[in-house]
Amino acid sequence: MNEEVTVVNCPTCGKDVIWDELSTWRPFCSKRCQLIDLGEWAAEEKRIASSGERTDSEGWSEADFPSD
Repeated sequence: MNEEVTVVNCPTCGKDVIWDELSTWRPFCSKRCQLIDLGEWAAEEKRIASSGERTDSEGWSEADFPSD
């Protein structure tokens, strides 16, 4: 059988990563790149924006969210 190999770019450094079970850190090329990306999310340098996203200047508070 001739299986097609899927290759993606590491989101952190751009190196080629083969997308299969043997690529432990996929889609990253290494643990280092994975941790760099995680750190960016933790520092809120990255985020998923919503179309109706409000900013701090729009006056929302913790009271806008129900607590359990």
